[in-house]
Amino acid sequence: MRHVRLGFVVVSIVAGAACGASDSPSEAELIDQRAAEVMPFDLDKTTHTFEKLPTGGAQTVAAIDPDDAEQVALIREHLLAEAESFRRGDYSDPAEIHGMDMPGLDKLRAGHREIRVDYTELDDGAQLVYTTSDYRLVEALHAWFDRQTMDHG
Repeated sequence: MRHVRLGFVVVSIVAGAACGASDSPSEAELIDQRAAEVMPFDLDKTTHTFEKLPTGGAQTVAAIDPDDAEQVALIREHLLAEAESFRRGDYSDPAEIHGMDMPGLDKLRAGHREIRVDYTELDDGAQLVYTTSDYRLVEALHAWFDRQTMDHG
């Protein structure tokens, strides 16, 4: 199981200038900025977990503080909406964060009718479980998970 902590990289322009760094944000910083625009919950107060399974995979988003009712509600709202979008083959939110060239994305869109997406509420957030009997779609899901893990890892 891979755990990925999504978070912001705080950049101080003054410190960056003192170190001779460019004012241009890095690719990781751009991904974090786009993630914050797409996902309504606080990335510093939540974790993402991607678990590859033989028939697909599980994506879990949890509040670091399980008593943080606001974050738990935002996680649930977002993942419920994402489940509905993914069932229609709409993967635009992850593509907006990670780019249209995400590995597996084209196959997931084309084969969305063959992927079951189940939403489950958890005490500290929510989970999406992706299930398919098509090995090519399992591979696409795993590649899609890998890209998200790599970009946020």
